[in-house]
Amino acid sequence: MVLESFSNSLRETIRRVSGASYVDRSLVKDVVRDIQRILIRADVNVKLALQLSRDLENRAMSEKPPAGMAPQDFIVKLIYEELLTILGSESSLSLSPKTIMLVGLYGQGKTTSAGKLARFFMKKGMSVGLIAADVHRAAAYDQLHQISEEVGCNFYGDRNQKDPVKICRAALKQFDSLKIKIIDTSGRDSLDDELLEEIKKLKDAVRPDEVLFVIDASVGQQAGPQAKKINEVVGITGVILTKMDGTGKGGGALSAVAEVKAPIYFIGTGEHLNDMEIFNPKKFLSRLLGLGDLDALLEVAESAEITPEEAEKSVTRLMSGKFDLMDMYDVWEKFSKPGLIRKMIDALPLSRLGGPGKIDGSTIEGAEGKLRLYRTILDSMSYYEMKNPEVLNSSRIVRVARGSGTSVEAVRSLLKEYKAMKKNIKNLQGNRNFKKILKAQLRGGDLSLENM
Repeated sequence: MVLESFSNSLRETIRRVSGASYVDRSLVKDVVRDIQRILIRADVNVKLALQLSRDLENRAMSEKPPAGMAPQDFIVKLIYEELLTILGSESSLSLSPKTIMLVGLYGQGKTTSAGKLARFFMKKGMSVGLIAADVHRAAAYDQLHQISEEVGCNFYGDRNQKDPVKICRAALKQFDSLKIKIIDTSGRDSLDDELLEEIKKLKDAVRPDEVLFVIDASVGQQAGPQAKKINEVVGITGVILTKMDGTGKGGGALSAVAEVKAPIYFIGTGEHLNDMEIFNPKKFLSRLLGLGDLDALLEVAESAEITPEEAEKSVTRLMSGKFDLMDMYDVWEKFSKPGLIRKMIDALPLSRLGGPGKIDGSTIEGAEGKLRLYRTILDSMSYYEMKNPEVLNSSRIVRVARGSGTSVEAVRSLLKEYKAMKKNIKNLQGNRNFKKILKAQLRGGDLSLENM
């Protein structure tokens, strides 16, 4: 994940501050040096890193903690506030009718982001049209056309026309009745005068309501100058950070955002058209620092499509002792979506995880693999067996193992976890808050297999 190393280092610093017996000048200076080093190592612009660390040190030395706040917590608060200056203020793309122009270099994810934006607005009940204005990349037309069909929105392009201004004028005329028009513009392998002139002409002719700069989160130090130059030419109104699920450092892209002083509207978290999140800098930073994000946990539950009604139904069945393998399969199926466990882990505070690095990528991959294995096993069971797990004797277990291409041990492991969960539920049924706790688990609490 982008910024993973950055996040782990920051969390280690936060833990060091929180665990200090007292706060003095020496600790402050050490922490400031740590933050500065972490920022630079993450590819944050050196000038920006130095300015942020100076501001942090000045505030830590001159400001006093509010009444009732421990000095350690105050230092953490200052770190949070200063890092927030890089991410910008909270802002959202309004749902009013508008024309949106996407700009950026090749390979940054403009075309895919156009499709994700289209899906976002369509989910809000708005009509959308995608416009193929990239006249240089041979596959751009076909890619955007395919995406429009997948999303189910309108599409306009002209293979024979090499003037993007003419394409956009014709498209906007045809899409006059649509609420949202999204223009996918040309890029280049590197920033040059020809690209800048093209997007300037297009912007002057179209007069879009929003000019969104699309940038790969793994881009390094060159991101800042690129963003600055494009901003000078077309006036960037917002940013989409793509490929946040990658392995880049991420600091260069954040430096670019700070450079243009435009809000980040969305972040791309995967290759699928649903893998885009509305960006909230405070929540994002809280997760980065390991402070947790309750809203993100609720979003995970929504992503898993566990509705309040389904949670209520499952809780009722559990309390009545009728929760069977069919119900278990339904829960595991919802939480086996790509990246869902990773998102849930990122949203939990460090206190739930036992500190930075407690749950690493290999552990999460293992949990996801376990979900896939168990679903495969359940797929080989009959409806009767899933509704009546007690009938699974040795011969049936052997048949299920062979049918699923797994082992007898794997099938027994699944049944062991199922029985352990039933036993835990029986022990909890005397707790007056049992139903409330169980709902919380199903809607985004501790969803590890061992605790299900």
